[in-house]
Amino acid sequence: MKFYTKQHDYYCGIDLHARSMYLCILDSKSQVRLHKDIKTSPDALMKAIEPYLDGLVIAVECMFSWYWVADFCEDNNITFILGHALYMKAIHGGKAKNDKIDSHKIASLAKGGTFPMAFVYPRAMRSTRDLMRRRMHLMRKRAELLSHIHNTNTQYNYDQLGKNLRYKSNRTLVDGRFADPSVQKSVDLDINLINFYDEQLRGIEYYIRKHAKINDYESYMLLNSVPGIGQIISLVILYEIYDIKRFSRVQDFASYARLVKCKAQSAGKSYGTSGAKIGNAHLKWAFSEAAVLFLRGNPRAKAYVDKMARKHNKGKALSILAHKIGRAVYFILKRKKAFNMDQFLPA
Repeated sequence: MKFYTKQHDYYCGIDLHARSMYLCILDSKSQVRLHKDIKTSPDALMKAIEPYLDGLVIAVECMFSWYWVADFCEDNNITFILGHALYMKAIHGGKAKNDKIDSHKIASLAKGGTFPMAFVYPRAMRSTRDLMRRRMHLMRKRAELLSHIHNTNTQYNYDQLGKNLRYKSNRTLVDGRFADPSVQKSVDLDINLINFYDEQLRGIEYYIRKHAKINDYESYMLLNSVPGIGQIISLVILYEIYDIKRFSRVQDFASYARLVKCKAQSAGKSYGTSGAKIGNAHLKWAFSEAAVLFLRGNPRAKAYVDKMARKHNKGKALSILAHKIGRAVYFILKRKKAFNMDQFLPA
C-alpha cells in the first residue's frame, strides 16, 4: 500500500455524500482554515477552496461519488488523491464518527503522510468499465435464476434435466414439467426473466465490443491466446488493470485480484483468513470464470484439476487454477509473450 507523502501548503479533506460534503482545510502547521458543510456542486466547491488554491491537495475517500471531484480537480489543475476506504478505516477509526470528524481525519492523514492511496482510474475509460461491471451484475442475476430452476427440480425430486438451460433451445424441457400450477408459474417466471436478461446482455456485449477503447491492442490479442479468455473477459481484465506497470510484483497483482488469501495469525495460532474484501472483486470474477472455461476441451487442464482436487477439494482446485491463470496473465502482459500451454502445465 502506497501512502501520500508529498508536501503542500494546504490539505483539503472531503467527506463526500450525494447531496452534501463536509470540507476541512488544514495548513502546513495543521491549523484548521476552513471546516464547513457545503452542497455537492463544482461552483460551491470552487467558492470554498478559492482562497487556498495555491499549493492545495484535495483528499477524498474512495466511495461511490468521487468521480466528479476527480474530474473537477483535473480541469482546474488541482492535486487530487483518493483514499482506500478499508485502510483509512483501519488507520483513523475512532469511537465517535460523523461527517465533520471524518473530513478532519482525512485532511490529517494527507498532511501526516499516512494517507493510503487508491488508484484514480482515468476518466476516458471509466464509463465503459462501469458498463462492463453492470454486465457482470446482470450475469449473476441470470445465474441465480438458472440455479433456482435446478433447485426447484431437485426440491420436488424430478429427474435431472440433462441439458444446460443457458441455451434457449433447451428451456422447453421445463414447459409443463411441474404438476403444481404455482410451482410451474414460478419456473415460467424464471424462464421469462432469463430470456429478458439474454436480450439485454446481447445488446450490452455488442455495445462494448463496438465502443470499448483498447489502448494496447497487442495485450488484448495476447490475452485472447489464453484458453478460456475470450473477447469480453479480455476486455474486463484490461479495463480493470488499466496498466500492468501498476504492479511491480506478481504477488501484488495476485493480491489485488483476490486470488490469494491472507492468514490471520497471532502468537503462533491461526485464526482463519483476513482481508477478503480488499482487492478487485471484478478481476476475481474474471479469473474464476476463465478457470471454468479453461477446462473445456482441455484434458491436460482437467487432469491437473483432478490432481489438485484429490489433495484438496474441487472448489479449492478451481481456485488454484484461477490463481495460476492470474499469474500467467501478469507475465503475459509484462513480457508481451503469448500463452504457452507447455510452460503453464509441464508434462
